[in-house]
Amino acid sequence: MILLTDDLRDRLLANGRQRDIDHVPVVKFFNPVGAGTWLITEMEADGDTLFGLADLGFGCPELGSCSLAEFTSARLPFGLGIERDILFQATLPISVYAEAARRAGHIVERGDLLEEAAAAMQSRR
Repeated sequence: MILLTDDLRDRLLANGRQRDIDHVPVVKFFNPVGAGTWLITEMEADGDTLFGLADLGFGCPELGSCSLAEFTSARLPFGLGIERDILFQATLPISVYAEAARRAGHIVERGDLLEEAAAAMQSRR
């Protein structure tokens, strides 16, 4: 599977040029045979360094950088590799996904949990 289409790459690079913005995730990667989910919002000009929310299955998802080259070179059991969720459609900024993940201990996509996280963030402002 191609992890990034030209359109997705362009969107990630455009987000990477816009600093200090709470971007909506563009793409979701996952490990099809184990733990590991990433919601990616941006790409550096080097074409490899990605930024987003990573959940490696240890109960403490965090924001940070990762490498597209590492994703594409990963060799998993049964000849599989890291995959892109082609149905993923983010609706909220990464900060909301991060807050919901912090509360749940893993990345969540359920609307009610994301809404609760967004409301909690709003009440702290």
